[in-house]
Amino acid sequence: MLDLRFSDAELEQRREHITEFISERVDAAGADGAVLGLSGGIDSTLTGYLTVEALGPENVHGLVLPAHVSSEGNMSDAERVAQELDITYDVIEIEPIVDQLLSAYPEAEGDREAVGNARARVRAVLNYLVANHESRLVVGTGNRSEAAVGYFTKYGDGAVDCHPIGNLYKGQVRQLARHVGVPEELAAKTATAELWADQTDEDELGISYETLDSILATHVDGPLSVAATARLLEVQEETVERVRSMYERSEHKRNVPPAPEPLD
Repeated sequence: MLDLRFSDAELEQRREHITEFISERVDAAGADGAVLGLSGGIDSTLTGYLTVEALGPENVHGLVLPAHVSSEGNMSDAERVAQELDITYDVIEIEPIVDQLLSAYPEAEGDREAVGNARARVRAVLNYLVANHESRLVVGTGNRSEAAVGYFTKYGDGAVDCHPIGNLYKGQVRQLARHVGVPEELAAKTATAELWADQTDEDELGISYETLDSILATHVDGPLSVAATARLLEVQEETVERVRSMYERSEHKRNVPPAPEPLD
């Protein structure tokens, strides 16, 4: 696979660039700080570390938002991160809210994807409830790899005011996390959105993050053709084409909703 790792100097540049970005976004909005959803995963953990570095712990409010499909380990890790960063945080169970949605529309009961996405959207509503009440921005935790293939919930975890780590491939997220001092057991843990039970990101994507990052960098974001990418990375052309298809089909998630062209 392609080596997308940063040098030590590049890591420090990214760290400074991202923390400055967070500070600038909060200042530009005239906000009093940031609200951040903490899942126990590496994306929200790294974002938490960088947001606290940018704003100070007193200006960051964490939300831990478990559902009944959330693992005890991930929720424990989320609280651990909040405690290690010394930020104020709340734990709010979202399943009663999801249950109310399903009682209003029971036809969706048992639809794993619809209910999973509803959980992500409930979390977004709570993030903004707290952020609006405290005059803060909602800081997102999405990375470049998942955004490129649409591996996020539209108006769920994609509903934020800014994406500080949005230019980092997944492997680079882990590398920068280690650089800023995230404990190895958190930096290396298996990624899961936990929208339903026993879900892992790589199983659902059907591809490892290492392969996904490499295909994105060389073909989707880079200049190589499908055939050249497959040769360079020693993968099947069908794998490259599948990543390209995921990118194209998810374009609507990365853009604002369209409107008709104005009439003259």
